[in-house]
Amino acid sequence: MSALTLSGPRDVKGWLVTPALGFILALFIYPFAYGLMLSFEPMNGGGLLANYRTFFTDSAMWPTIFVTLKLAVPATLINVGISVPVAFSLRRKSPYQKLVTTLLVIPVTLGTVLIADGMLTYFSPNGWFPQAVQALHLYGDEVRLTHNYWGVLISLIVSGFPFAFLLTLSYVTGIDPTLARAAATLGASPWQQFKQIYLPLLAPGLTMAACLSFVQAFSVFPSAVLLGSPAGPTRVMSIAASEAAFESYDYSLASTIAIVMGFVQLIVVAGMLGARRFFYTGPVTGGKG
Repeated sequence: MSALTLSGPRDVKGWLVTPALGFILALFIYPFAYGLMLSFEPMNGGGLLANYRTFFTDSAMWPTIFVTLKLAVPATLINVGISVPVAFSLRRKSPYQKLVTTLLVIPVTLGTVLIADGMLTYFSPNGWFPQAVQALHLYGDEVRLTHNYWGVLISLIVSGFPFAFLLTLSYVTGIDPTLARAAATLGASPWQQFKQIYLPLLAPGLTMAACLSFVQAFSVFPSAVLLGSPAGPTRVMSIAASEAAFESYDYSLASTIAIVMGFVQLIVVAGMLGARRFFYTGPVTGGKG
């Protein structure tokens, strides 16, 4: 019994840190190291960098970087951009806030596969939405919102907006409203209050929300397959990796594509975190209490 007794806070800290480090090592560091080493072991030989040369010289592989960015960047900007005004309108506790947050949790729980399946039902050429648009004579030609770029982008917005909104709402509600009221007594307009008070305090939170939303959108796979054109304009990097692993059985090349995916995400995330410094410098504290 005495051997299990914790003598103080240091024992508690060590007891918690050791499993946490093991958890990180098992789920993150080891898989990354294994995939990185596997990418330097090409199936057909040719040296350590053979897979990377294959990826960046194959006209069917390297363009997938820009295809994925073309989907992930607009989806991130739209999700974060729309979440800001919506979060501001619902920042005060009310029945509407609870109702909207509850409804937005539904897409998160459904997942991308069920969202894509629902879009196939309602947004396909024979679905109710295109049929309603044509019946109301709002658009003369055939409305195509699936099996193309727009179908995948809409699915990324539907599945990613609730995540961005909930994050933004948590940051907005954490800002002390007395700061804006004090600025209003000095003659600041609502736009000046947002620009001079809310936006600087929200910059770190919005940056993190944008980073997480981008990473989520960049790894798109089910939507690109079900709602896009996997052999055409929506052949993203995850599809190229899947084809290399499960069609060519070249797991080394698939690991290479995954490493390149991670590297591209790292560059974009580092750029957003670096741009935050130029956006605002100064204290960012201003939470309630």
